Amino acid sequence: MSKPVSNETLIQQLKWRYATKKFDATKRISDADWKTLEDVLVLTPSSFGLQPWKFFVIDTPTLKEKLVPVSWGQAQVKDASHTLVMTIKKDIGTAHIEHYVSNTALTRNVPIESLEKFKQVMVGFAGRAGFDVNAWAKDQVYIALGNFMTAAAMLNIDTCPMEGIDPKKYDEILGLDKLGYATVVACPAGYRSSEDKYAVAPKVRFPHNEIIGHL
Repeated sequence: MSKPVSNETLIQQLKWRYATKKFDATKRISDADWKTLEDVLVLTPSSFGLQPWKFFVIDTPTLKEKLVPVSWGQAQVKDASHTLVMTIKKDIGTAHIEHYVSNTALTRNVPIESLEKFKQVMVGFAGRAGFDVNAWAKDQVYIALGNFMTAAAMLNIDTCPMEGIDPKKYDEILGLDKLGYATVVACPAGYRSSEDKYAVAPKVRFPHNEIIGHL
């Protein structure tokens, strides 16, 4: 089977990608490309397939401006074409799991009763004593972040993952705290400015043998 992307192209795009410090505020991601990136988010894998998240696209200039002060003054959130706010669905439990099971039965055209054991496994997992379901959900979000950034790079779209934000202030400004979601990380996306010196800075990585081991 032929590969849809060559080894060389994949590595080339990952070398091209960097955490963009300055976006060109005049350039917009096309509707077609952004739709593809949204589909990438929908297709992101998660534990059990439970998708304990929601991704909010911030595209309103005034709203993006409000996020700058609660993003350590970083202008990427307002200058980028789109700012993605990645959140967890707080305190997921049986209701979320049942929703997922119903969707599975519908999608795969199987009796919902045939998924009962699978449902009980998930309910038991999420309800374990001492288990922090929100911390687990937060870890899942980072799978989506990596997936999003890699896909964007393959489309020659720049990104900047940002943990340097005040998640609670994001929740307040965007009204997420009232919707049952909690901000984890932001990721502005767009096109690098020609003034961003970091675009041409060599990547700093440890040698291959310090990062990869074979047992």
